[in-house]
Amino acid sequence: MEWLWWIFIFFIVGGFSWMVDTGRTALRTRHERRIERFKLAEKERLALEEAHKPPEAVCGCSHHLAKHDRRGKCHEDVETPTAWDENKKPLRYELRQCNCQQYVGPQPLSQIYADELTDLD
Repeated sequence: MEWLWWIFIFFIVGGFSWMVDTGRTALRTRHERRIERFKLAEKERLALEEAHKPPEAVCGCSHHLAKHDRRGKCHEDVETPTAWDENKKPLRYELRQCNCQQYVGPQPLSQIYADELTDLD
């Protein structure tokens, strides 16, 4: 029966609150680490999705290849400044045709010629 007194004294002195605090801290740390793992897994999944995307056919003018004709002229409208203040900051803009002349991005696969891999003769 002497051990019951020791347990009683332990709880009175504050041992129980110390155990609860330690348990809460451990659970909080476990939760934070679990959230970090979920975030890292999400980042990894997004990076893999980005890695498997084909290169986007974008010109130096930031317009897609579909906006350029066969000669390379861009047919997209852009905002061009027409008036400036004393600090050379644009005040007004006008829509004008993009004057980019050449698409410089990656060539789509349909325009690349490849020899046949096998000789049927």
